[in-house]
Amino acid sequence: MALEKKDVNRGKKGHFLLDTWKRMCKNKLALIGISIILIQVILAIFAPVLVTHNPYKQDLASAKLGIGTAGHFLGTDNYGRDMWSRLVYGARISLIVGLTSVALGLIGGVLLGLISGYFKKLDAFIMRIVDLLFAFPGTLLAMLIIAMLGTSLVNVIIAISIWSIPGCARIVRGSVLSVKNQEYILAMKSIGASHTRIIFKHILPNCTAPIIIFATTRMATAILSCASLSYLGLGAQPPSPEWGAMIAAGQDFMWEAPHMAILPGIAIMLTVFAFNVVGDGLRDALDPNMKFDS
Repeated sequence: MALEKKDVNRGKKGHFLLDTWKRMCKNKLALIGISIILIQVILAIFAPVLVTHNPYKQDLASAKLGIGTAGHFLGTDNYGRDMWSRLVYGARISLIVGLTSVALGLIGGVLLGLISGYFKKLDAFIMRIVDLLFAFPGTLLAMLIIAMLGTSLVNVIIAISIWSIPGCARIVRGSVLSVKNQEYILAMKSIGASHTRIIFKHILPNCTAPIIIFATTRMATAILSCASLSYLGLGAQPPSPEWGAMIAAGQDFMWEAPHMAILPGIAIMLTVFAFNVVGDGLRDALDPNMKFDS
């Protein structure tokens, strides 16, 4: 009987994932976004194989070469460093910062949201702390944290993760409040199930859809925030090939070598666009109220 039950559960999960993927396939923008993200991931993983030059190596004799130059098909920067190589390694930095900061923010936000939504006595206290964090504009809060910790990519990750916590906590809390009074949760309480078991085995799995959607859209915000902070000199420091820092370095050469700022700007735009449209696609695919034509 236990094996049959497990097989039924696996079948339901498989059917749910298949239906979700079918819905995603009907959203052309979401598929384009997934393709862009996959390309970014491949570039980040296989960067040492795909690049043509050392992204840190300077060659002043080849400085500010234009797009289409032999040996540098995307040109070079003001120090003669290959733009393609720096863009590819920049994808690695952006994805690492985005994934790490969002993961840390989810851990804190999910825990606070679960505790706040489940334990009524702690709800007001936790939500007032969340409201206090919401009182600060996101970028200003990140700048404040970096000003206290110092300028580095590690501190950018910490700042963005702290900034991500309140939004995630509110979303999870709302989901918990809608789930915890369901009949099966009340039944678990009546048979003496522990709070930990109820929260993590029965409530949390029913909150995964909004968490996944939040994480996807938050990736776009995290990558854009990392680029913004690096542009302001608070994140990645030279000669790191981070996209925001590359734009900051290239803005002084807009008339001589505009590709220095335009190319990393396009990379940021495409990545943020991809995660946003995939997040929107997931929101539509996971919406139980949407009709699905098989």
